[in-house]
Amino acid sequence: MSFLANPTFLLFMTLALYAGGMWLSTKKKWIIFNPIILSMVILMAYLFILDIPYSNYEEAGQYIDFFLKPSIVVLAVPLYIQWEKIQKQLFPILFSQLVGCVVGVVSVVILAKVTGADQEIILSLAPKSVSTPIALEISKSVGGIPSVTAAVVMIAGIFGSMVGFKVLNLTRISNPMSQGIAMGTSSHAMGTMKAMELSDKYGAFASVGMIFNGIFTAILAPIILGLLSPYL
Repeated sequence: MSFLANPTFLLFMTLALYAGGMWLSTKKKWIIFNPIILSMVILMAYLFILDIPYSNYEEAGQYIDFFLKPSIVVLAVPLYIQWEKIQKQLFPILFSQLVGCVVGVVSVVILAKVTGADQEIILSLAPKSVSTPIALEISKSVGGIPSVTAAVVMIAGIFGSMVGFKVLNLTRISNPMSQGIAMGTSSHAMGTMKAMELSDKYGAFASVGMIFNGIFTAILAPIILGLLSPYL
């Protein structure tokens, strides 16, 4: 039964579970069939029940991590296709991204403070809406806890990918550019993946949101947190 803990088998199992979740999500539009949540819960239960060391799965996961980097770069393709349209709206896009970045950081800091979170936790939550590599670097630079930041980034991405478009539709925001940018800004790569499922156009605009929010947050989050530090 040692093959059940083999990293190659765990890698295949991860891909199979994600593919199964994708298939189920197309058949049943239920939140519980989100491929990321479904894969994560089943894998956690599998490792726990069979008492498989996480180091085994980490060895398998490195191959997924490797391919995540070029997959992010590939997002530049739909971005290039829509570049002419993006150029025409560049100032409104940049301004909305700036406002979105400031509001995103300040709102989570205030909410965490009001609910009684410790300073370290507050600092860890600030970069919740950017992709994991950027968020971890911001967390380290401001004195947060990287592991907490990684978990919060994942939660923000999963939650946003599940309900983001539903909330936008309820607020009657229907423009593809507005919806795409909102998803990329609030839910980074996972929101962009969800947008890509609709069309390349949505995916391109979501890429814009993810990229500019990442840049603005990396620059402004330490400054904002520095200004708010006397109140934390």
